[in-house]
Order: sequence, then C-alpha cells, then structure tokens
Amino acid sequence: MQRLTRRTVLAAVPITLALGGQLAAARPARAANKYGPGVTDSEIKIGNTGPYSGPLSNASPIPISMAAYFKMINDQGGVNGRKITFISYDDGYSPPKTVEMTRKLVESDEVFLLAGSVGTPTNTAIWHYMNENKVPQLFPATGATKWNDPKGHPWTMGFFVSYRAEGRIYAGYIREHKPETKVGVLYQNDDFGKDYLTGLLDGLGDKAASLVKVSYETTDPTVDSQIIQMKSADCDVFVLIAIPKFEAQAIRKVAEIEWKPLFITNGIAASVGAAFKPAGLENCKGIITDNSFKDPTDPEWKEDAGYKEWAAFMDKYYPNGDKTDNAAVYGPSIAATTVQVLKQCGDELTRENVMRQAANLHNFALPMLQPGITINTSPTEFVAITQVRMERFDGQRFRTFGPVLSAAIS
Repeated sequence: MQRLTRRTVLAAVPITLALGGQLAAARPARAANKYGPGVTDSEIKIGNTGPYSGPLSNASPIPISMAAYFKMINDQGGVNGRKITFISYDDGYSPPKTVEMTRKLVESDEVFLLAGSVGTPTNTAIWHYMNENKVPQLFPATGATKWNDPKGHPWTMGFFVSYRAEGRIYAGYIREHKPETKVGVLYQNDDFGKDYLTGLLDGLGDKAASLVKVSYETTDPTVDSQIIQMKSADCDVFVLIAIPKFEAQAIRKVAEIEWKPLFITNGIAASVGAAFKPAGLENCKGIITDNSFKDPTDPEWKEDAGYKEWAAFMDKYYPNGDKTDNAAVYGPSIAATTVQVLKQCGDELTRENVMRQAANLHNFALPMLQPGITINTSPTEFVAITQVRMERFDGQRFRTFGPVLSAAIS
C-alpha cells in the first residue's frame, strides 16, 4: 500500500528534491559561472516523464528510483554545491501526453535538461521538439537505435544497448543453436517492437524469409490468440519482443497450451519482479535473454561490491522498491550517469556543455554494470552502453553465460 501511495503522489505532482535552499542561496555568487535555463548557484532543474499509469506502469520504478538517487546526491551536498530539483510527470505511456508534459517541463518549469524519460514511442514524440529547441534529451530509458544520431539529432544521447543490435544477437544465437528450425516472433507494433524486428531479420539472413511475424497493440486486452497462432504454425523458436505486461501474458499462455519452443525474450522487459513473477516463475524456466547489468536475482552477485552498494542505496533511499525488478537498477544507473555529466560540466552549466560532456564519457563504471562493461561515448557515438551478456532463467533467477558481446551498430 505504501508503494502505491508513493506512486500516486509522484504521478499527481512533480517530484521536487531541492534541499538546503536557504543555505545554498547564502553562498556568494561565482563570477565565472555560465548557466543555461534551470540552473542557479544553488539549483539544477532536471525534467522527466514516466508511465506512472497506463500499460507500462510497471516501469515507473525507473523515475521513482531516479528521484531516490538524486535525493541521495542532495544529501551528500549536491553536484558541485548545487542541489538537484527533479520534476517528473506522468505521461501514461501515451505520446500525446508526453508532448504535453515535456512542453510544460521545458516552457513552464524551465528545466535545464531531460533525463531518463521512459519509452520508445513517447521519446520519439518529443525527439524533434527537443532538438529543435536545443534542450538536452539525456539517456532516455529505451534502447531505440535512432537515439545514436549525433549529426541529425545532436541534443539526444542514448543510454541502453540498441534494440536492433540485440535483435541481431538473438538471431546469432538461433543460427548457432537451432539453425534448421522455424522461428516465430511476437512484437509490439510500434517503433520499439519494429526496431528489434529489424535486427532479428538482419541477423537471420536467408532464414528471415520463413520467419512467422505476429504483432500486438498496447491497447489489446491479451496476446493469447497470437501465441496460439504461432504454435499452430509449428514454430520451434519463439522470440518475444514485449513490454512487461504483455510479456507476462505471453509466458502464461505458452505454459498453458504446453508449447515448448526455444524461448528468447528482449532484455529490457525480462525482469523477475515486473514480468516473471506475474507470469509464474516456473513457467519462465529456460527463457533466454541478454543484459548489460547484473541481474539483482542472480546469487553470483551477492558478495559483489557493486551489488552491495546498490542494495545499500535501495535500503536507505528506496526501501519500498522491489530488489528483483530490473527497473530499480536502471533508474539509479541513468541518474548516476547524468550526475557524472553534470560533474564534468563544472561551473559551465550550459546546455551546449552538457552535450559536450555527455559525449565525453570514458570507461565510466556503474555499480550494477556487468564486469567488463563500462560506459563510453564520443562525438560520433551517442549511446552509452554497447555490450551485453546472455542470460538464462533457471526457474528462480537469471544466470549469465558466455562472453561479453558487442552490441554496437556499425
């Protein structure tokens, strides 16, 4: 009940986390400072939209845990002496609402930048607006390949591994382990699903012609009929590209009709807390996915220093959060990377310098990134993470296997 109340409050009003304003305001002005909108000697305003309601509401722990992380940073004195005010609005995973809330953030709240806004179709709806208005759109919580476009959209910096690259990785796994089988894919019928589908088709090569492609809409009540259709088509491999709500539905239906394909699902939604628990953990046994981050359910990490750091953060700043939910890993990771960019800006807190520093991250380590994976950006590489490892669910938790794989799009 506490978590629901917190989520309702967050959806209804901005999250405001500026602390110690009076003390900061008393500090003498710094003559050499250069500021953009939303920045003063004592404050940095950061905006965000997230799905506190709607079909992707189980991704709301991303902005909630971002808020918690910024609260921790403020408690530690802020960024170069400035406290962060984080303003996050509910967009219900509805692109028109995202546009409305983003315009409010930029034009009324006058935020310095946006960070970690959730969803591919929602971020797509504001992509051109942010770039036309030269407002940094940092680290959207989506792996759409399009974000890596430094020439055409120099004010957007991606975060997650490209969905298209992941699709190619899944295809490579299929070609290695099930080369002669019939493949079926169920995907969300929007930019999110089609990005993965493009990568899958690219990677399958001559096998793509026989691919059974079925889609769903986020307004569909269930995906039961699509699952039955693919089993009836005698597919031996099932690739699921879905958000957690529909992922859970699909897993349950696959188990119900006793279909036993090689089951691969997209990494961004393969969360024990958000998708697998609702689907029934036993029904998920054997599912394969990929991730750049340590899965919080994997006992391999229990004595890991990075995991312990994340768990301590959760205990103190997000005690009602679900430690089996990857969204609670992604949120503070995005927030920490945003803070690193701001630190590198020093006192030159202009929007132009934010983008320069966002494109100048080198071997930046996050506590929950898997060993061997760090964040690297450059003026020609506008995505933070380009590596993954494969994972398999054993009925209780994910287990990583195989080497670190490159997921860069050339």
